[in-house]
Amino acid sequence: MNDISPSLKIATTLKIEGMTCVACATRLEKVLVRVPGVTQASVSLASEEATVMGGALDSVMEAVRKAGFIPRLADSQADSAPRKKFELIVAAVLTLPLVAQMALGLMMPLWLQAVLATPVQFWVGRSFYAGAWAALKERTGTMDVLVALGTSAAYGLSVAAFFWPLDSYFESSAVVICLVLLGKMLEARARHSAADAITALMALRPELARVERDGVPMEIPVGEVRLDDVAIIRSGERFAVDGEVIDGHSQADESLLTGESLPVVKAPGDAVLAGSTNGDGLLRVKTTAIGHLSTLGKMVELVRQAQNSKAPVQKLVDRVAAIFVPVVVGLAVLTGLTWWALGQGQYGLVAAIAVLVVACPCALGLATPAAIMVGVGMAARHGILVKGAGAFEAAAKATLVVFDKTGTLTEGKPSLAAFHAVDGDEQGLLILAASAQAGSEHPLGKAFVAAAVAKGLTLAPVERFAAQPGRGIEAVVAGHTVLIGNDRLFQEHDIAVPAVSSVCEWIGVDGKVAGSAELADRVRVTSGTAIDDLDVLGVRSALLTGDRPVIAQAVARDLGIDLVKAQALPQDKVAFIAELCERGEIVLMVGDGINDAPALKRAHVGIAMGGGADVALEAADMALLRPDPRLVATAIALSRRVGTKIWQNLFWAFLYNVVALPFAASGHLSPMIAGAAMALSSVSVVGNALLLRTFKS
Repeated sequence: MNDISPSLKIATTLKIEGMTCVACATRLEKVLVRVPGVTQASVSLASEEATVMGGALDSVMEAVRKAGFIPRLADSQADSAPRKKFELIVAAVLTLPLVAQMALGLMMPLWLQAVLATPVQFWVGRSFYAGAWAALKERTGTMDVLVALGTSAAYGLSVAAFFWPLDSYFESSAVVICLVLLGKMLEARARHSAADAITALMALRPELARVERDGVPMEIPVGEVRLDDVAIIRSGERFAVDGEVIDGHSQADESLLTGESLPVVKAPGDAVLAGSTNGDGLLRVKTTAIGHLSTLGKMVELVRQAQNSKAPVQKLVDRVAAIFVPVVVGLAVLTGLTWWALGQGQYGLVAAIAVLVVACPCALGLATPAAIMVGVGMAARHGILVKGAGAFEAAAKATLVVFDKTGTLTEGKPSLAAFHAVDGDEQGLLILAASAQAGSEHPLGKAFVAAAVAKGLTLAPVERFAAQPGRGIEAVVAGHTVLIGNDRLFQEHDIAVPAVSSVCEWIGVDGKVAGSAELADRVRVTSGTAIDDLDVLGVRSALLTGDRPVIAQAVARDLGIDLVKAQALPQDKVAFIAELCERGEIVLMVGDGINDAPALKRAHVGIAMGGGADVALEAADMALLRPDPRLVATAIALSRRVGTKIWQNLFWAFLYNVVALPFAASGHLSPMIAGAAMALSSVSVVGNALLLRTFKS
């Protein structure tokens, strides 16, 4: 039959049920990348999700099923938790008499022990056999293999006791299965708690939206809202869509989206975000973005992708996990043979079972992703979007932060402080200049437009517009060729300009200097604190800008920044960042403009300021949801905490196995205690990661 399902042209996330350890995730990744058309696949044990790029959806889901797992779409409401809970209760009820007889020093008839233990072994524990068989077919080892081997050996030895004078271990096989299931359930709860950032974000969007169509107000599901619909938001309600206020005045609480604690005033022309809360006014909002294209939708997707991404250190863990299970099986065999050679064959078999049960790679596999999941969630709560786990690792090692000036350390809302026309016709020149800048996204360009609008001037049509990054703009307005920019732009056009240090922008018309403008851009009130916070963390700061040296030095002097690079074109910014990296600096670049995008890419970590150009946000590894440079220090501090938790978890996971395996091999650890220790190790690793939720900036 031909596969007619649509190709996955964008990353698609599937929920995966049935993974028990990092080896399962690694095996499934290998299966998925072999599916025709799949270009990339990433599987996260911590979130129990697979992110797949390319391929046909039906083919991908079928491959997951053949690998022994159950796939579901990420937004599926199906939940296997009730079934698993029921199976655990059944196992506990059947196992309790077996444990009680041991505790009371009694001996239950062997046949009755078998009656109680058999359903636990083969019905409740069937998932371990299914997982082990799927893994062995792929020639890999997983936790399922260890549990299936260990409990089957204990059960088989007990069955042999019907025919030979051997001890029974029915209670051990049943208790191990119970404890493993209990541990996985506790671990799942902890993982869901770690991943609650996505749940919290999705809960921000209301189920229904009140819209006005053809003058008639109606209430419809959010999914049915269309672009340009007019939404009506009453006092205290959440905004259902991204949009622009067209009528009304109010305030919006955006704290859960951007981390900004103070309400933001909203008036006609202002943008609003889906998920924020309206204040005490009634607003009519024109819809500009819906669904996954809204700010909230993009946040959910970025957080999901970041939580499922792998930190560089995870590659080491994956390599260890790939050989872990075969090594443990070999150690169990060696343990049994050693005791048998010493004349303690039955004792050795019990010790071998304990080795198989205690050496679960779950804690090792959860060490890194659990910390990443919680860290990404905490970053989002503080107004920082992290696009990948690698950003945490690099940011934690940062030695130098390079800031762009305009829109990053300054407010990015410059105004015309002075305007001069050579021929004295300032109004006519301002119309030409503002019209030329109307197509520019640069804050300096917007200052010209704002000045013209404030004077009530009508802009002229623009016939052609071209931005010259790091230099200015060139446009044709009403038949005139207009240049606006710095000395370098005019030098490139062979136009001589006077040597006047106070001029920010020169204005040229038809090949001649027609005037000049001085612009003022206030330094953000939080910029000084941001630099001080970085100093406390032991991270130095630098200023990198396309502005003239005199302006850059003045801003740097006010903020206490020693390293300054001015009059930098986009390629100069990249070269400057590259030079710093070659010196051994771990560089974070913070910017918000189009001309910052290449430098953001070149730095070890690029951080885009909230409200910046889309291309800068795309190029960055982190995005600040509000324009507050203090968040840079917060991002570094949180990255360091995440890194600490990762290494704590890895240390605990390795130490657990280093200590537990010799105890089990020497016969000092019963299979039941081994099962409890294995369950505790996984829960403790996730619990340690959850301590990141106490982080405060």
